[in-house]
Amino acid sequence: MASNIVVASPKRIKSSTVKEQTPAKCEQSFKVSDRLNPKTVDPFNKKELNSIFMSAYARGAIPCRLVHGSVKHSLQWTKPPESLEFDPLLLTFAEGLKETLHPYSFLAYEGFMQLLMVKNANAQLVPLLPKLTSPFKNALLVDARFKPTLEIIVQVSNLTGTSFNQSLKNILPQISRKISIKSLKDTIVLSLQKIETNGGPECSSIIKLRIPTYTSVL
Repeated sequence: MASNIVVASPKRIKSSTVKEQTPAKCEQSFKVSDRLNPKTVDPFNKKELNSIFMSAYARGAIPCRLVHGSVKHSLQWTKPPESLEFDPLLLTFAEGLKETLHPYSFLAYEGFMQLLMVKNANAQLVPLLPKLTSPFKNALLVDARFKPTLEIIVQVSNLTGTSFNQSLKNILPQISRKISIKSLKDTIVLSLQKIETNGGPECSSIIKLRIPTYTSVL
């Protein structure tokens, strides 16, 4: 299966709000709605590949590609996900969680989530927990990526249980600072409740120490 990325020749978009040319194929793929019309990056422009994840994708180190749909996008893997080693691939996806530009934000989130769905993912995941702390913290600091990253953190907790408690202690400051934001409070509380259920009494103590107003579900 070919994994080459083909970018259509750019054409000028006649719009008073668009100042730059964008690839025609991308413009047509994402005009369905504002949600499907994210800011894009040219994967062949080396000046724009200024992050670990962008560079990894550009050199073919990410074994999947984006498949555009009229309403929903998906990933197509060049190798079966269950045959892939989490180290370093999962760590590379984790580095991409902070990305706000398309297609990198989508690729990082979906790639990470889909790796977590493979059989016996927890066996490969637990040893990597210490290495995931820094990428999680960085992504949580990006407002646009806070919720998607929190979703991934909950899923990691689901798979690793009490093994995740130490990691939670390290990333909780980045989570707790958002709890006063009205639009995020419910999401954060529900996420912490799920993590607490997975982590047990030790996890309850960790959360209460950082967020005294938190009400335990145990």
